[in-house]
Amino acid sequence: MFAGITTGTRLRTRPAGPETTASRPPLVRELMLVTALFLVYKFGRQLANGHEASAFDNADRVWSWERALHLPGEGSVQQLLLHGDTLVKVANTFYATVHFPATVAFLVYLYLRRPGHYVWSRRVLAGLTAAALVLHITVPLAPPRMLTTAGLVDTAQVYGPSVYAATPDTDTMANQFAAMPSLHFGWALMVAIGLIAATRSRWRWLWLLHPLLTLLVVVGTANHYWLDALVATALLGAVLYFVPRPRRLTQLPAASKPALGAPAPTAPESSSSPLSPTSPLSPLPPLTLASQPAPAPPRTPAPELTEAVR
Repeated sequence: MFAGITTGTRLRTRPAGPETTASRPPLVRELMLVTALFLVYKFGRQLANGHEASAFDNADRVWSWERALHLPGEGSVQQLLLHGDTLVKVANTFYATVHFPATVAFLVYLYLRRPGHYVWSRRVLAGLTAAALVLHITVPLAPPRMLTTAGLVDTAQVYGPSVYAATPDTDTMANQFAAMPSLHFGWALMVAIGLIAATRSRWRWLWLLHPLLTLLVVVGTANHYWLDALVATALLGAVLYFVPRPRRLTQLPAASKPALGAPAPTAPESSSSPLSPTSPLSPLPPLTLASQPAPAPPRTPAPELTEAVR
């Protein structure tokens, strides 16, 4: 009896994980899909090349808007990095090497451990990247390291390492006039949001340090403006609004739930007592009239006691 009770209790109290019924997409299809999205993005960014005049005009406008909004100057963050060559080189290395590997590791983890959250995160990243690509093409923007008015240092070219060519016109690997929005920050923020949503550790909120560190790096190295990160956050919020989150299972599996209207299971009664308790999973049965003792008649006080009271 106790074995049956223990098993039943475990079925009812064990939390149903969010990925109980989520199916993992085929690996080959996902690799092809992610690779195709990456290639479309890389080739799409090249369409914005050749618009240097517009990119610098837009950079002047963004710089003026930031000053009108009283945003902190990007130079204040860069001064923190320029206190030592080691620190600025670490920041340049972070900018050059963490962006893509961190996002790939994030998707691989979700694919293996949280398939439902993987599909959701992949759709969000694809939507964010598509929206960013539209802005990169329609609103070319020179980064602050190229803007003479900003007076900032191109830390990657001065201290290294750099992922960009020294002359933007000859850079065939990347579009240097695609500063807004900052996908470095947008992807980092989605990585943090996705891991917070997919995990249950009490320390999961520390993942927000990843986008915070990324923000300080992209601004301090003069690769992005503050507004680049704000626009990326707004685009990510819009995509998160339209892409439905994976459903979390709150009901028990069908095998562990009793059928509707069926009597609750009871434990076998002991032969030594007619009032043997039932299983703790079911309410106690009401006592029948045959098993209840007859009520005792009211007792009248003795004549002597009544007389003494008087």
